[in-house]
Amino acid sequence: MSENTTMTANGAHHEHENHSAFGFWLYLMSDCILFGCLFASYAVLHGQFFGAPTFKQLLDAGDIEFTTVAYETALLLLSSLAFGFAMLSARKSNKSGTLLWMVVAAVLGAGFLGLEIKEFIHLISKGATPESCAHWSAFFTLVGTHGLHVTIGLIWMIVLMIQVATKGVNSNMMPRLTCLSLFWHFLDIIWICVFSFVYLLSMV
Repeated sequence: MSENTTMTANGAHHEHENHSAFGFWLYLMSDCILFGCLFASYAVLHGQFFGAPTFKQLLDAGDIEFTTVAYETALLLLSSLAFGFAMLSARKSNKSGTLLWMVVAAVLGAGFLGLEIKEFIHLISKGATPESCAHWSAFFTLVGTHGLHVTIGLIWMIVLMIQVATKGVNSNMMPRLTCLSLFWHFLDIIWICVFSFVYLLSMV
């Protein structure tokens, strides 16, 4: 009787995990559509400066630094790698290892966000504001939406770190960590597209 009850409970738990994963994949697909629309808007409005400082002018003047954007990219990629190590530790039920790598991932992600905010403030100080022209409006909307997602991811990560610290790594925690891992890696992919499409192409 107890064996049947255990098997039923395990089956229900796995079914719940599958539903959670499926629901989260649906969310990620909807986010892909959102970013696809933002990329399309940027492609249409790209180069429409209307008297505002152009990307090339700011680049030539040193107001946009490729090295800073490269640092941002490296920080986010390393953060994703660190969270991958956190997931490996979680699958081994290594609580301390999971927490350590999650802290590393959060610090690197916060570093990325700090550099991005610093870049935004500097661009605004040079007259490249969301209100100045269509190009910068599309730029701030696209890059800012990604930054907002990173902020949400960091808050989510902190919440899960508190839960791991208090409850440990158990069967209830793994689906939550898996969903966050998918989200964090997804943001990496989006940023690579932003880096290539917004920054690299604008520098040509």
